[in-house]
Amino acid sequence: MNKNDKPTLKIIPLGGLHEIGKNTCVFEYEDEIILLDAGLAFPTDEMHGINIVLPDMTYLRENRHKIKGMIVTHGHEDHIGGIPYHLKQFDIPVIYGPRLAMALLNDKLEEAGLRDRTILKTVAPREIVRLGQSFLVEFIRNTHSIADSFSVAINTPLGVVIHTGDFKIDHTPIDGETYDLQKLAEHGEKGVLCLLSDSTNAEVPGHTPPESAVYPNLDRIFAQAEGRLMVTTFASSVHRVNIILQLAQKHRRKVVVVGRSMLNVIAHARNLGYIKCPDDLFEPLKALNRLADEQVVILTTGSQGEPLAAMTRISRKDHRHIRVKPGDTIVFSANPIPGNTIAVVNTIDRLMMQGAKVIYGKDKGIHVSGHGAQEDHKLMLALTKPKFFVPVHGEHRMLVKHAEMSQAMGIPAENTVVINNGDIVELTEESIRIAGQVPSGIELVDSAGIVHDTVMKERQQLAEDGVVTVATAVDWLGKLITPPAIHLRGVVTTVEKSLLQQLIVRSIEKFLSDRWDEFNQTIDGEIEVDWTGIRIEIESNLQRLINRELRSRPLVVFLLQTPEKPALKSTARRRRRSTASVAL
Repeated sequence: MNKNDKPTLKIIPLGGLHEIGKNTCVFEYEDEIILLDAGLAFPTDEMHGINIVLPDMTYLRENRHKIKGMIVTHGHEDHIGGIPYHLKQFDIPVIYGPRLAMALLNDKLEEAGLRDRTILKTVAPREIVRLGQSFLVEFIRNTHSIADSFSVAINTPLGVVIHTGDFKIDHTPIDGETYDLQKLAEHGEKGVLCLLSDSTNAEVPGHTPPESAVYPNLDRIFAQAEGRLMVTTFASSVHRVNIILQLAQKHRRKVVVVGRSMLNVIAHARNLGYIKCPDDLFEPLKALNRLADEQVVILTTGSQGEPLAAMTRISRKDHRHIRVKPGDTIVFSANPIPGNTIAVVNTIDRLMMQGAKVIYGKDKGIHVSGHGAQEDHKLMLALTKPKFFVPVHGEHRMLVKHAEMSQAMGIPAENTVVINNGDIVELTEESIRIAGQVPSGIELVDSAGIVHDTVMKERQQLAEDGVVTVATAVDWLGKLITPPAIHLRGVVTTVEKSLLQQLIVRSIEKFLSDRWDEFNQTIDGEIEVDWTGIRIEIESNLQRLINRELRSRPLVVFLLQTPEKPALKSTARRRRRSTASVAL
């Protein structure tokens, strides 16, 4: 920055754009950074062995000394699920957020052994907190599918930036906590420099229905169910869970809760007063055998067909305690999120094959979105009256649609930017522009930790074309000691194994004959051989050979056994060599 240049506010989304999930945003002014949320996403089918997907956090690792803290808008996994993983890589001095989100996050940090890595502070509606010298953050109550959710007004030296977080405008919320539209309007009157607004339902006309709209439809299902009722929904949809518990009371059914996340969220929501019901409404899982079918509601996780979730395991007949009975009514009170449709449909099919009546689908009125539709977006724009606008949280078509909507509401096209993850949005009091990019993309995590790109490519190769393993031994003269042993796993081929063996032997022998001298030398009377270099070169040659002969691309692994190192003077000793495996 030149001496005459004024400081700019940089807004850098690392996740949540051109996708659903892993919402993570950086606000940077001079040498201070604050974070807004740090979520995760769930893997697609081709991400073999992956548990979760995180945004690429290279920029924050490189600028960890600037981080002053984090603000959390609400407790959904796509907003807080990444925090434990990030705390292993860099410090976040303090995290501010609503009570429910902080309770859920506290559990995550305790489980990961990271509770001492940051300070968690709960905030109330309209509370203002300072982060560094440059940021004053005001928390504004909003309405969403989880209780205790906020929009935020971030006061910066250049002006106020409002980030809606995830929101819909529900005038009759289940918990009575209405959206603080008055506070949004106050900021709009004073002047909002920039609005960043949730775009998830930007393609949907009208208003998103209130959460209470599902009550009469679920009530009818409860009344008509003659046997057991099983209901699956998002564990974090506290309002929906509250409705289900109210209906269980009304219809004199006991509730058996199945699934760790469901148990955890209900416990916290009851402690914080977001769910009010008597203790004797609940029964333990072991009580199922003594309760009459018409007295039972089984409330489970698994509405998205997650492989390890309770409803999925029930559908596969591998749940330890629950089997589907003919006459069971099973309710999917959730719509599949993008990427999960096939898993959900397969789960429903398996349940139906076992004799259950499964109720699902948008036409049944048993699910409403937690995100605002077009008229909600227009009201947000009208109340805040921003000078600049950045649509966030959604796939590309949603962001474009939201940007067009803002222009119809009077925001000039040049004052709106549609951006990608990693784009640097640079704001001054008079301008907005994209000023470059930081590293963006994804980090994949399995049970062992971060999985690198090369490993994922190998997993994909294994899944698609199998693996060919070639093992052999070479002596100090560059000759094969034994014929190569070849093993094919998951490989489809019309080539005879004996022919493949001949071609592999010929390729290895030709390489050793033509290029042996490149990889060995005599130093101080001792032979030095670059066995690693030889292995890599032979493996590369074999990969090309096998791709050509099999007309597919299996993963090729070449295992090379090498002799113990001889003394140069003793030729006889070389002849009596013994071999040892080298880990390659």
